[in-house]
Amino acid sequence: MSARALSAERLWARLMELGRIGALPGGGVNRQALSAEEIEAWRLLIGWGAQAGLVPSTDDAGNLFLAWRAGDTALPPVMAGSHIDSQPTGGLFDGAFGTLAALEAVIALKESGHRPCRPVLVVAWMNEEGSRFAPGMMGSEVFAGRRSLAEIRAVRDAQGVGVGEALDRLHAAFPQIERRSPGFPVAAYVEPHIEQADMLEASGAVIGVVSGIQGKKTFEMTIVGRQAHAGTEPMVRRSDALQAFARVACAMQAQMEREDEAVRFTIGRIEVEPNAPSVVPALVRFCIDLRHPDNGVLDRLGRRLEALLAEHAAPCAFEARRLVDAPSNGFDERLRAIIGRSARERGYPVLDLLSAAGHDARQMAALAPSAMIFIPCRGGLSHHPDEWAEPEHIAAGATVLLDVLAELTSPAHHEGDPR
Repeated sequence: MSARALSAERLWARLMELGRIGALPGGGVNRQALSAEEIEAWRLLIGWGAQAGLVPSTDDAGNLFLAWRAGDTALPPVMAGSHIDSQPTGGLFDGAFGTLAALEAVIALKESGHRPCRPVLVVAWMNEEGSRFAPGMMGSEVFAGRRSLAEIRAVRDAQGVGVGEALDRLHAAFPQIERRSPGFPVAAYVEPHIEQADMLEASGAVIGVVSGIQGKKTFEMTIVGRQAHAGTEPMVRRSDALQAFARVACAMQAQMEREDEAVRFTIGRIEVEPNAPSVVPALVRFCIDLRHPDNGVLDRLGRRLEALLAEHAAPCAFEARRLVDAPSNGFDERLRAIIGRSARERGYPVLDLLSAAGHDARQMAALAPSAMIFIPCRGGLSHHPDEWAEPEHIAAGATVLLDVLAELTSPAHHEGDPR
């Protein structure tokens, strides 16, 4: 077992300090992508990195990198981290734990005298959550070549602010740091994260070795009717978009309930126009989140949802727009073995599990050997102000990451690495 250790107290204190940026009065945080709060959080991370001699840089997609430029700098770096943006009523640990665990692990390795054979990067991805700008994971998708920079810059939030405008404001706030092109080579990627479910807690495990991420599709669907006076328009003549939506939603829910228990189906956002009490609704726009670990089932159900919209929207017009089509993926077996071995040697109970939630590691798995380390979160609660992870679990996850980074950057590992 490695004798290296990190500062659990420093890691916890920094998590709490980061949580004060965007803090909500009743607990939790609102630190959305490319906001003034996230710019403030960048300043904090860059300052902590500078104290440890880490060099900051960013790319055109607004991803933040803190580099330990050591070893053979011509070699692709090992990368670890997550994100620091949150839901509008998010918790202290989603994303933030992974980013700060990576920062602490790198600092601890430096302090221990470790001599890496290649550089190590801490990353904070842009807009993982997708709450302000939809869909999420924009930074990692641009980095992985799954979406173009022009495509994400054109997206606007509910107030009409574009991603391009917000990115320009972010970069203007940090003119002194290096700008690089997204998609540079990476030797390996590891992302620590709270589980956002309760399998670890229920089993008594402390470390989750993640086998992969279940597939996800998201849709934006629009039903267009005809606006009319609520008191004068006869029922038989109405093209009521809200009534059509009710039929569509009920049919979709009934269909999904007939499928296997692994299905996750959610209608998560509904907009009604003109949304006035005495006007027949003319338009309903809604978003669907569909997930399943089997890509064949996911594809079939996605097509079925589109068919149900067509079957039940009449007499209204309709449109279905696919926003995200992310198939299930697996993680690198060698990295998973290193994570499991570290956890067992450190005395942490281990559980192999599939991630039900999406993460930036999905995109990175297509570029480089990738893996995730899960720790428990209380009651499986996440995307909520009451989200909580125990300090000892925070330290455990970061310690396992420290071991993984030490092995991935050791000269012995490099000698057997074709990269």
